[in-house]
Order: sequence, then C-alpha cells, then structure tokens
Amino acid sequence: MQFTFHQLKIFSEVVKQKSITRAAVNLNMTQPALSIQLKNFSSLFEFQLLERKGRSIKVTDYGMQIYQRALDLLSKAEEMNYLTESFKNLEAGSLRIASVSTGKYIIPYIVADFLKHYPNVDLNIQVSNKEDVVNRLKDEDLDFALVSVLPNNVLVNEEVLFNNELYLVGNTHEFDPSRPLIYREKGSATRQAMDRYFKNSSSHKTFELTSNEAVKQAVKAGLGYSILPKIGITQELLEGSLHIIPQNKLPIVTQWRMVYNKQRILSPVAQTFLSYLKENKAEILQKYFSE
Repeated sequence: MQFTFHQLKIFSEVVKQKSITRAAVNLNMTQPALSIQLKNFSSLFEFQLLERKGRSIKVTDYGMQIYQRALDLLSKAEEMNYLTESFKNLEAGSLRIASVSTGKYIIPYIVADFLKHYPNVDLNIQVSNKEDVVNRLKDEDLDFALVSVLPNNVLVNEEVLFNNELYLVGNTHEFDPSRPLIYREKGSATRQAMDRYFKNSSSHKTFELTSNEAVKQAVKAGLGYSILPKIGITQELLEGSLHIIPQNKLPIVTQWRMVYNKQRILSPVAQTFLSYLKENKAEILQKYFSE
C-alpha cells in the first residue's frame, strides 16, 4: 500500500468537513482534482471509507479508524517539520563535547557566551583522560574534542584556539633535584611533555597520579615538582601556594584546539558552534584568559 501525505490531508479534510466541496476550498484545490485524489486513496483499501448521503459525506466505521491513524501520521509529519525548522533556527539540538582533564579549566569559558546566544541547545560535556577522549572521537561518539595535542590514530579537522603553556611548578621558588617528580598517568599530554623534558634527568624519585588536580595538590603539599599547564594553576600562583620555577627550555608551548572527526557530518548546532569559535576565539582569550 502506497499513499502520499497529500492524500492523507485530502482524506482527513473531507472527513472533517463532511463535504468534498468545502474540503476543496480549504485545500485550495479544484473539486475534480480533489475527487480524483480521494478516489485513488480510497481504492487502496479493501473496505469502504466513505459513503455519500445526498450532498454530505458519511464516514464508515472502518473509515473512522483510518481517519484517526491518518491524523496520527500527519501529526508526526508536522513534528518532523517542526524539528527540522527548530534545528535550522537552533531552537533545539544537542552539542556533545569531550575534553581532556586539563581542559576543564577552559571549556566552561569557551561555551558560556555561546549558550547565552543559544539557550535551548542541550550541551553535554564530559571530561576524561586523553585515551578515552580520542577513542570517543574515533568512534564518532561526539561532536568535538578539546585537546592540546593532536591524536595520531584518527583523522581530524581542527580549530586552533590559543596557546597552552606548561611550566615547572613547586611550592617554593627553588628546584631541588633530590625531591621527586610527580607525573600524570601514561598517555596524557602532560605526561608526554614531562617525559620529553626530563628524559636525561638525574632524579630517579618519581611517582604517578591520575589527574592534574591530584598532581597540583601533591605539589602544593610539598611532595615534589611537576610540569603543569599554567591555565590550571592561576589561582594558586596568585595565592602563592605554588610557584613557577624558571628553567631552560620552559615553558613548553602547545596549543588548545577543538577537533572533530573528518568522517563526521556536523549537525547544524555543531556547525554554528564551530563558526562561533572561529569568530570569537580572540575575544574569549582576551575576556577570560589574558593576564
């Protein structure tokens, strides 16, 4: 059985008006054209839908059942049209962003003004380790990922945002090589930076923690030193509980970037967010991250 939504509209209007003439007027159709479409639609069914009673139309019991289902289908079609228009106007839709752990200090400020402009967008942000973020990016399970180092096992498009500066940090101004170095877990971008910097270090005392926040607290407690992104220790530097220790070849400078899988087709919401970043990243940097 094949019918069109136009035929459903015609049948429903005829039932509603109980008149072919009035239905034709309401649908801006000629009466003969409507009658042909109504006849074609009715012929698809084994049982009679309508009966003529003089100049009026009577709906059979079977026809009333078909009418109720036609209204349901037309309602669903209208919902789909409304949803499409809502997406075009960004009145609806979701935006899924994953961020590496250090990005939690950045991502709220990146999305804050965007949500002020588009308050009905459903935003989902997940902060995780680099491996998990890259896996989700590879599986096309999100719209964007905020990273400081490009993944090497998935092809991505990127929008570079601003610099990520990593410094040697301690709870004093001096560096004592006999004290431990505190590392992030293997696979994190911060860990890779520390591995490269201290690869020839004479210090053999090290230990490992699984988040930048845990590393920061350990350094504040005087357990050792670490290389940390400045963006994550701004308050501690102001308070004097942490200090940047000047060293050769520091800071290590990477770049924060928003990336997305090249194979993923961006939704209208995601496309708008990407355009927003391109147009406003300098303002975001100046507004939230300038000293």
